[in-house]
Amino acid sequence: MNRSTSAKPSTRDKILIAAATMLSEDPTARLSVRAVAAKAGVSTGSLRHHFPTQDRLRDAVLAGIYEKAFPGDPIHDTALPARERLVNCLRQILAPVGTGERARRTWATILETLITPEPTEKSRAAYLSIERQIQHRVAHWLSVLADEGALPAGDTTQRVRFLLTVVNGLAVERALPGSESVLEAETATLFAAVDSVLSGRGQ
Repeated sequence: MNRSTSAKPSTRDKILIAAATMLSEDPTARLSVRAVAAKAGVSTGSLRHHFPTQDRLRDAVLAGIYEKAFPGDPIHDTALPARERLVNCLRQILAPVGTGERARRTWATILETLITPEPTEKSRAAYLSIERQIQHRVAHWLSVLADEGALPAGDTTQRVRFLLTVVNGLAVERALPGSESVLEAETATLFAAVDSVLSGRGQ
């Protein structure tokens, strides 16, 4: 009787699986070439062949994680205009914060763990790792739009920082009492920020 066997993962897949596992075990992991190669069971030369730099490796790992977490990433829905896709993507960052009571609990937790106590080296590294992942994610969205010609040439780093500053402000606003619909005002602000970036002004 013939048994069907699944195809073995390629060397590139082994590397990505190993790196993703390392990040899941420790979000602060630096993904050093030797450590990832050893976990994947490949040579450092082979890893360098597929991923010449640590940034390239991290970007590929995060892209895979984002695709798995958000299989229908709005940035690829070309049936919608670029501005709507980018706004929908930014909403994904805001979603975990929640609204109302949930948002207040979220910010209470952040205050108690990251702001009130003196930050330790581990808590600082964990936060910076999460921040880098979000920055990479937004940079990926912008690169997709740039490849489509929907985004004029400019400083991607500055654009990412601008958009995340807006998103962070909106995340805090979700936990504060207000006199108008938070989500309605939030949508208007997101579109204003995205329009600024797509027009080349948010640099």
